[in-house]
Amino acid sequence: MCAAMFAGKATAASYPERPIELIVPWGPGGGADQLARLVGKLIEPLLGQGVPVVNVPGGTGATGMAKLLAAPADGYSMAIYIADSHALLAGKTPRWTMDSITPVVVMIKAPSFIFVKEDGPFKSWADFEKEAKANPGKLKVATLGFGSVDDFSLSVLDRGGVKVVQVPFGKPSERYVSILGGHADALYEQAGDVGQFLSGKQMRPIMLFGEKRLAAFKDVPSSFELGYKVALPQFRAIVVRSGTPPEIITKLSDALAKVAATPEYKKFLEDQYGDSASFESSAKAPAFVKEQLEDMKKTVTAN
Repeated sequence: MCAAMFAGKATAASYPERPIELIVPWGPGGGADQLARLVGKLIEPLLGQGVPVVNVPGGTGATGMAKLLAAPADGYSMAIYIADSHALLAGKTPRWTMDSITPVVVMIKAPSFIFVKEDGPFKSWADFEKEAKANPGKLKVATLGFGSVDDFSLSVLDRGGVKVVQVPFGKPSERYVSILGGHADALYEQAGDVGQFLSGKQMRPIMLFGEKRLAAFKDVPSSFELGYKVALPQFRAIVVRSGTPPEIITKLSDALAKVAATPEYKKFLEDQYGDSASFESSAKAPAFVKEQLEDMKKTVTAN
């Protein structure tokens, strides 16, 4: 037993001795992919090893998570873990549990919005809300998929009389342009992911899901002020498989804290309209992620 313990400590002390795979449970081009590629680039010189990004899309992140959970708990596989994947744990038959993973850090916390086409018929949330209530089930909203944070948030609108039809788009690039091509009337998304369309005056936000307005969009009302009590931030974390040695988790957390403090990452966070205090280390990330799951479950079961 003593020999085994010594070997484990030696491995942790010399970690990493080879490249670390960073799994993105989504296709290329989306917000999770952008985060992974920037983090991989910035952390490689800190760890002295390559951090290749591997896209494994499918099942609202479940396929990529299956790849992580099939790998050894040795710190050589980690994954981008976002609120939409986490939302699957609020369902009836989740494929993993909180006991299956260990959150290493939280890198981004950002609100979601309802966006519409800039030159479309809806100039404000009041316009959209009025049409949705007058013609239930007529308006289409592009989302990531059923059982996601998008789904949970829209269910609160549904209980408030805003009854829309969800149109799931698994590929981020297709979801982003859905309202521009007339495939949907509105889009549920984070502002940073559609920044190019906002700056290009192709789409506009008409409501923010949260307790208060965002300074960058001071004229956009929040869901709370409109009477829809839902605020599920789209967080993006990095997780490893449970059982990974604590020393390795700490080493990764410390390196990612340095990444989060770089000017390049701070600029990325700003461009994503993320909370400047988004970062949570391995000491606080597990509690934050657990709290988010409880909030999701409350949203699902609310009458």
